[in-house]
Amino acid sequence: MAKKVLQTKIEIEASPERVWQILTDFHSFPEWNPFIRRVVGEAQEGAILEVYIEPSGSRGMTFRPTVLKAEPGRELRWLGRLYMPGLFDGEHVFTIEPVNEKRVRFTQREVFSGLLVPALAARLEEGTWRGFREMNKALKDRAEQGQEEEQPV
Repeated sequence: MAKKVLQTKIEIEASPERVWQILTDFHSFPEWNPFIRRVVGEAQEGAILEVYIEPSGSRGMTFRPTVLKAEPGRELRWLGRLYMPGLFDGEHVFTIEPVNEKRVRFTQREVFSGLLVPALAARLEEGTWRGFREMNKALKDRAEQGQEEEQPV
C-alpha cells in the first residue's frame, strides 16, 4: 500500500493550554484558519467530525474523520477516509510539545495511505503542504496576540 507523509513544524510563544484552546475552538476556525475553514463536532475520542478544508489556490473538500485521540494540551489526531478503507486514508496529527513554560513546538503531520496516493501525490505536495504552513502561521499569530508583556512607559 502506498504511503505519503507531510509534516510541518513551527514554534509558538504561548502556553500549550492556549494553543490547545485555539486548535480545538472549532467555531472560530472561519475567523482565522486559512486551511481548515470549518469543523463541526467535538474534539473528543470517538467523535465524528465534519471538516471542510480549502488550501489556497485549490478546490475545497469536505470529509468526515473520526477523532482517534484528543489529549488536551498535547495531541489531536483524526482519521479520514475516502469512501472505503484502503482507497485514500489520511491520519492527521496535531502535536503540541512544550519547549519551555511560554513556548511550544507545534507539529502538523498527515500520513496518507491507500491505492490513490500515487495519483494524488502532486496535489498533496502542493496544496496540502501549503495549507499546513499557512495554518501554522495563522495559529502562531492568533496564539501570540496579546501575549507580549506590557513595557513600562
